[in-house]
Amino acid sequence: MDSRQQARPIVGIALKVASTFVFTGMATLIKLLSDRYPIGELTFFRSAFALIPVLIWAGWRGRLPAAFYTAHIGGHALRSIAGTTAMYCGFTALSLLPFADATAIGYAAPLVTVVFAVFLLGENVRMYRWSAVIVGLFGVLIILSDYADGGAGGPERSLVGAAFAVAGAVAGAFARVQVRVLTRYEGAATIVIYFSVFAALISLVTAPFGWAMPDLGDALLLVLAGVFGGVGQVLLTQCYRFGEASTIAPFDYTSMIWALMVSLIVFDTWPSHIVLAGTAVVVGAGLFVIYREHLLGIERTRSKRAQTPTTPLS
Repeated sequence: MDSRQQARPIVGIALKVASTFVFTGMATLIKLLSDRYPIGELTFFRSAFALIPVLIWAGWRGRLPAAFYTAHIGGHALRSIAGTTAMYCGFTALSLLPFADATAIGYAAPLVTVVFAVFLLGENVRMYRWSAVIVGLFGVLIILSDYADGGAGGPERSLVGAAFAVAGAVAGAFARVQVRVLTRYEGAATIVIYFSVFAALISLVTAPFGWAMPDLGDALLLVLAGVFGGVGQVLLTQCYRFGEASTIAPFDYTSMIWALMVSLIVFDTWPSHIVLAGTAVVVGAGLFVIYREHLLGIERTRSKRAQTPTTPLS
């Protein structure tokens, strides 16, 4: 990473917050359109038209056409299947749940990622992070307890929707682990481009099951949702070029601010006290995991320096 970029964490934080804002805009459009179009169709537009800003960004960085070259197509396919599944489940959850509730349950993904990293990547996780994961997942259970009546509280109190939100978080966590694997030998542009292409192709499989022809206004909104998704991905990718992950990652939770604003202003809803309490537990656990990963990063750096032989002065 360029040292000049590394020394500009404020820029990285600003890009991170901007990405959460843009992704919230995308999710808002998806929820508004979800009562008129199948989830598979929404997933297709989100993926296909995300390629517009992604390709512009890759070209601007001089990554075209090199970004299309890969020797690991199977890894991209696996990551894309997981990511598309997460997107499909997440969009379904958005269509069935209050906006902020779906966002809150999605915060389980970073916690589940820690679990997958242990069993799939062989990472060593100590007691502190395990404790945070357990507490965070308990927070998810607190949120889900608000749905224990099976949706008796109204059309947006759907237990099925909550189940899709959880499934989306799990699939998203698996996708994150696959991205970690891919970053060992692939650039960010290649990973993002192949995900958008594969996700669009996978979504096309649902076309025979009842896609609807959008009118001009809805078509523009569908395209805009895709563009927002691509812009959000670009901002998310760029933000980590300007600062350490431990500095920038906590600002991912600013998405709850936007989610609460959208819930109140656009959908005239507000989370229950139970959901807010569970969200606080999940966010707190997620922040602690980030903090512990930061400390472990410092320890690894010190260990490497200690093991590096020094050259005696002549």
